[in-house]
Amino acid sequence: MAKIKVTLVKSTIGALKKQKANVLALGLHKTGSSKIHEDNAVIRGMINVVSHLVKVENVD
Repeated sequence: MAKIKVTLVKSTIGALKKQKANVLALGLHKTGSSKIHEDNAVIRGMINVVSHLVKVENVD
């Protein structure tokens, strides 16, 4: 299964509660932190909510 690397590139200060919760659920804490996840519909939905705060890369 494909994997994706999600990196927090903007701070969650000023973000909505739902957005902050999604960032934490993705396993991201500090700006610049990264986490590798399986590429599935659940993770993609969470990324769509915070797409302006994160960067997504494919991992081989």
